[in-house]
Amino acid sequence: MKSPRFRFPLMIAFLLALSCVQPAWAERIKDLASIAGVRNNQLVGYGLVVGLDGSGDQTTQTPFTVQGIINMLSNMGVSLPPGTSLQLKNVAAVMVTANLPPFARAGQQVDITVSSMGNAKSLRGGTLVMTPLKGADGQIYAIAQGNVVVSGAGASGGGSKATVNHLSVGRIVGGATVEREVPTQLGEGEYVYFELKETDFGTAQRLVDAINGSAPGAAAAVDGRQVRVRAPLNPNERVAFIGRVENLQVTPVQQSAKVIINSRTGSVVMNQAVTLDSCAVAHGNLSVSVTAENAVSQPNPLAAGQTARVTNAQIDIQQEAGALVNVQPGANLADVVKALNAIGANPADLIAILQAMRTAGALRAELEVI
Repeated sequence: MKSPRFRFPLMIAFLLALSCVQPAWAERIKDLASIAGVRNNQLVGYGLVVGLDGSGDQTTQTPFTVQGIINMLSNMGVSLPPGTSLQLKNVAAVMVTANLPPFARAGQQVDITVSSMGNAKSLRGGTLVMTPLKGADGQIYAIAQGNVVVSGAGASGGGSKATVNHLSVGRIVGGATVEREVPTQLGEGEYVYFELKETDFGTAQRLVDAINGSAPGAAAAVDGRQVRVRAPLNPNERVAFIGRVENLQVTPVQQSAKVIINSRTGSVVMNQAVTLDSCAVAHGNLSVSVTAENAVSQPNPLAAGQTARVTNAQIDIQQEAGALVNVQPGANLADVVKALNAIGANPADLIAILQAMRTAGALRAELEVI
């Protein structure tokens, strides 16, 4: 039996659409590079969500939830007798995470994500009580509290269960208030450093040319990723200068040819720099069929044997002859897609073919398996 073949039209259409794009386009510097030192800082904290409708942690299996409740009550002046066993259904232990943006000031509010760390069924309708958020240095930088918003719903009954979206993670918009500021140095002395998101010597040089075209002699490339720019020392003038530089248009150079293969999903993505040389490809399919037939072995009359069930298995292996296909050379993405599509292989087979073509030197691109 022949295995089904398909030409994965969605992927081909997507790649053809990419091939219609112009090979070069201008982008703003702020889309290609970031300023050194201007970055987010991650915050994390442990807290409790209360007010759940019986969907909280099972405290017998999550002792840290009980310990958290005891500590919170103790801080509020409520002491429980030793050995008290708490049976809580409306409380859930959660991890609270947030990103502290650069130049955040005390009193500014940031969004937070609340994630269940126990066995709570849902955080819907709960309220996060005051939770300190700490940085990597162990210092408290924000305080979080508020009503958790969960974009989902769930119901169960009679042994059936239905869930829409994820119920154990929620968000609170503006749920944390910044209490401590993180000093951010906008450059060192008279220089500001722009760092490309992707290392490329050609793009770095074009970045220097664009900045020097606006401010002659201000920029110099440090390496293939960093560009040093002389900026005014006055803070107001420096901010205005950086704002003008970030909006300058730069045409990045074409990236190196690369083919990305996802071995788990069978996805294949290639950029416009991929080219092909002439080659011949033969690829056949191998199919294995296993059939089992159950039978009964009956002994002769008056014999001492017993009736037994017997399974007769039959294995059939068929290999489809692969026709030799002449793959025409391709100088642009559209030609490459047409040549690969002419082979008629499915995405799983295409991965093996691309690897073999790269080994044979017919595929002018770097293969990266993720």
